[in-house]
Amino acid sequence: MLLSKQKKVKGNRFLITVNVLGSAGPLRFVVNEQEIVAAVIDMSLKSYAREGRLPVLGSNFNDFLLYCPTTGSDALSPVETIGAHGARNFLLCKKPRPHGEAANVEAEAANIIRRGNGSWKSWINKTLSLKIASH
Repeated sequence: MLLSKQKKVKGNRFLITVNVLGSAGPLRFVVNEQEIVAAVIDMSLKSYAREGRLPVLGSNFNDFLLYCPTTGSDALSPVETIGAHGARNFLLCKKPRPHGEAANVEAEAANIIRRGNGSWKSWINKTLSLKIASH
């Protein structure tokens, strides 16, 4: 009965190490050598989020590139298999954004900071004026 519940795995499985750019340490997990690169990126992002690592990356695997340090400076194609290069170490990076799009993200972040009942400057001024007036 136990044998019937086990998965039939085609191909070899091996341990890979994925270094995330900007993170403190690598991710390590076992993958099938026939697994495609896009699926490995997705697994890496899920593992990263599950562990609660910082910085927060997001969950869209289309926003990331996986590099193999031994094959050159080009990113791996999302449709090729992870075992095609025989490597075990990889680097996960966020895709570079166009210059105009980065400015839009910064503007959105500034708007989020400004929202609320008031700015932090007005809060400090109110707090200081209350302390000064009480003397």
